[in-house]
Amino acid sequence: MALNGAQRSVTILGSTGSVGMSTIDLLDRAPGRFAVEALVANTNVERLAEQARRLGARLAVVADPSRFRDLKQALSGSDVEAAAGPQAVIEAAARPAEWVMAAIVGAVGLPATMAAVDRGALVALANKESLVCAGGLMTAAAARSGATLLPVDSEHNAIFQVFTGRRIEEVERLILTASGGPFRSFDRKRMSDVTPREAVAHPVWDMGAKISVDSATMINKGLELIEAHHLFGVPEERIEILIHPQSVVHSLVAYVDGSVLAQLGTPDMRTPIAYTLAWPQRMATPSARLDLARLGQLTFEAPDATRFPALRLARESLQAGGGAPIVLNAANEVAVKAFLEGQIGFLDIAAAVEDTLARESIPAIGSIADVMALDGVARAHARSLLRRRNVVQLA
Repeated sequence: MALNGAQRSVTILGSTGSVGMSTIDLLDRAPGRFAVEALVANTNVERLAEQARRLGARLAVVADPSRFRDLKQALSGSDVEAAAGPQAVIEAAARPAEWVMAAIVGAVGLPATMAAVDRGALVALANKESLVCAGGLMTAAAARSGATLLPVDSEHNAIFQVFTGRRIEEVERLILTASGGPFRSFDRKRMSDVTPREAVAHPVWDMGAKISVDSATMINKGLELIEAHHLFGVPEERIEILIHPQSVVHSLVAYVDGSVLAQLGTPDMRTPIAYTLAWPQRMATPSARLDLARLGQLTFEAPDATRFPALRLARESLQAGGGAPIVLNAANEVAVKAFLEGQIGFLDIAAAVEDTLARESIPAIGSIADVMALDGVARAHARSLLRRRNVVQLA
């Protein structure tokens, strides 16, 4: 919903994933309010083509170039332009949409997200890796271009809602809440036997496999801590993490006068997406309404950094600065993929990340090219470490 009732043009990077489909659900419920410039997917040509046809998108892009012919055929007879490949994804983000949803999972989404930032768009950030890997570069680019970074993660969106218009010197602490994932009550021995199927079954949120595993190891909360530092300019030592299994209080801001402001709502990603989609206005969503009387109680507890070492690794990476968060993220993506493919155990994920951080030299980062180069090197080192670890275990 653009200002003054005009249509808002939108592009969705990652339209066939969980966040992308939730965004499209909101578009479907607001006919005439939005015009779709471009939709981008990784490999799911069938869903992408259906979305593009139904929404009347001008452009549909599949990141996998080998699927171009399939996409072209699926769009045959429509007015939707088809394109494929990594460069086409970046070009889609650079097209003149007022609002861009950045929901491509992983560091691979960074170049396209930066393309939207560089042209001064309203960028709805669901791709946490962009800020984790290039937070300083991205916020500087936004300052130059006049882009607005609108956080989509429910935690950062909550802070954004209660932080808007406030001065940073008034803030004492940011408090990120976490569901704790499906294994928050497991001991380390029980976690060692966790299967990929168990790890992707999040108790509260409906998310993709990679993000669900990140929630189970709690590295997602560590990545969100790094994000919050860049988004709101608050130092690491003033950002706390609090386990809140009901996922109703999405995050809090503690002010210097002792006031603590929180944003509450049912756990439905359409709420934070809608807040960014209509920003600075609000729009209706079909999210279930919060009934505190029926809920009865909200509980909180401190996280256990011993059982979930990923939290410590994220803080140490942010403290180290430079390219350390890039290495953290790259090693995690490699390790999560290996876990989902049954190559390593659940506890090996954080161990692989820690090993990679310990053995990787951390250079300074001055450009997106530097980010992508270090990301590639860190991935190669993480894969090598995992191969050696598996050989040792099998010996």
